[in-house]
Amino acid sequence: MRQEWEPEDLIEVWTLLEEDQERLRNKSGANRLGFALLLKFFEVEARFPEDAREIPVPAVSYVAQQVKVPAEEWAAYDWSGRAIKRHRTEIRGTFGFRECTKEDQAQLAEWLAIELCGVELNRDRLAEAVVARCRKDRLEPPTPGRIARLVGSAVSTFEERFCAATVGRLSAATRSRLDDLIAEDAAADVESASGGGTFFTELKADPGALGLDSLLAFGTSCRNRLSQGIEAGHHRTGGSEINDGGTGGRDGVTR
Repeated sequence: MRQEWEPEDLIEVWTLLEEDQERLRNKSGANRLGFALLLKFFEVEARFPEDAREIPVPAVSYVAQQVKVPAEEWAAYDWSGRAIKRHRTEIRGTFGFRECTKEDQAQLAEWLAIELCGVELNRDRLAEAVVARCRKDRLEPPTPGRIARLVGSAVSTFEERFCAATVGRLSAATRSRLDDLIAEDAAADVESASGGGTFFTELKADPGALGLDSLLAFGTSCRNRLSQGIEAGHHRTGGSEINDGGTGGRDGVTR
């Protein structure tokens, strides 16, 4: 949440309505101010703050005036006691939200793996998508650390499924050639230590900032290396057929 607020923005967002004041009747001191601040924060962010520093100082002062509690009481609010747990439960119920369970998190990870990981590489944006989905489903989002782990799990699941599906579409001959290529690459590790670059070393290297030039350079490198591998396989097999479809043409290379 932003920390700088103009007076008109404070009034629009942080003003306690009549129904908000009703919820404060049985609360006093730090608990009264703390509940009011958590309530308005949740109304804006659809989540609770991680700690007291997330609440803007101008908002603390403005809300404190409304609830007639000194702003200094905010420092005395207990972030680990029973009161804040009751406050969170009451606030979730007010807005029709519920806690995000382990089952919910597993479903969110599966949703990411199926719907977004194939088209979005930036993990920060994937995390933002999780928060947005939680808001839509009226779930209190997990903590940032748990969201990061959730995103990591979803990315790993997507990559494993993508690789398995890709390998499953290859013919036995092509898989054999790839295994040979890996073996050749391992044998060339000694050469790479003295300055030479192996195929997979180049393939895994960072291509740099995404752009047309880096994309074309990467594609050219892959084509050159793979054509070398196919040519080497052709010589070893005496001109035998290497393809995926068994008929040559677009899906294979027939010599």
